[in-house]
Amino acid sequence: MLTNFRIYFVLLLAAMAQFAVFAGAGEKGELHIYTWSDYFDQGVIEKFEEQYSCRIAIDYFDSNEAMYAKLKVGGGVYDIITPSSYMSAIMWRQGLVMDLDTRFIPNIENIDKNFLSLTEDPKMIYSVPYTRTVTGVGYNSVAVPKTALGSWGIFANRDFASRMTMLNDMRETIGAGLKFLGYSLNSVNPAEIVAASETVIGWKRNLAKFDVDDAKIGLGSGEFLITHAYNGDVALIMEENPDVGFFVPKEGTSIASDDFVILANSPSIRLAHSFINYMLDSDVALANMEGIRYFMPNPKAVERLDPDLRDNPAFKVDDQVIAKCEVIRDLEQHNALYIQAWDRIKAAE
Repeated sequence: MLTNFRIYFVLLLAAMAQFAVFAGAGEKGELHIYTWSDYFDQGVIEKFEEQYSCRIAIDYFDSNEAMYAKLKVGGGVYDIITPSSYMSAIMWRQGLVMDLDTRFIPNIENIDKNFLSLTEDPKMIYSVPYTRTVTGVGYNSVAVPKTALGSWGIFANRDFASRMTMLNDMRETIGAGLKFLGYSLNSVNPAEIVAASETVIGWKRNLAKFDVDDAKIGLGSGEFLITHAYNGDVALIMEENPDVGFFVPKEGTSIASDDFVILANSPSIRLAHSFINYMLDSDVALANMEGIRYFMPNPKAVERLDPDLRDNPAFKVDDQVIAKCEVIRDLEQHNALYIQAWDRIKAAE
């Protein structure tokens, strides 16, 4: 009897400890998010702060690899990050992100289950899909003739030298070279990766820079005429500048799920779960999509979108485009091939 009582007491203490985490013990009324720029509608953020009597602080990264490198060395304490799914998987395997307690995310039921094939975590053990991104090319339709459009090869066009940018993202940019040459985004063939890096080095001679945020501003202002870009970023620019267009290269491109994950050292675990649940509410998802111009896999919200947004070619992705897309996957030990290739690209004149 005494042994049974001790077992019961230990289990009770464990249950109480778990309850304390989610009942608010240790909460500071602050939520720290590390994400891509322009990735949350400001009104949506402010309503959460008001509803939960908290403050949200947001920092920004411009690539999965830059974000990972910072967090790996302990650069900053965050609660929620929004990596692409392949990076979510890497960080989970390394113990950097925690398993979710979906009891505190009831709105997870609003996720389109068909979308989970784009993720590395289809059972949503440690991640929940946030947005779908498709990488393509934004362009100035006044300065760039239609005959120049359609292929990744546009970055080899000397007519636009110094007026073009590509993403400062290892997998996306090398991936563009791979797709141009007819290879998989997830190739582990060293010769194919070297060939793709040489292709990108050739394009680099025509580029103003590898960049994300300045490139968005420059495309909108007319400083840059052609940018390698994420579809939602271009859709947002198109609202302000009707001369901006978007195409998905005929050779294919990447399609990705950016995920919500909670870092293992999060100081505000309960609030982080509450935020994810809030963002998955269909009314909130609707307002957020209309604000940031990125698709969220929330059918109840999507069906109520303004038709002008739903049919925008930089927001909507039709079946023919999806058929040409690949999901970037974690290549484990083969990731080193891409790191070496990216170093060569960055060092090249």
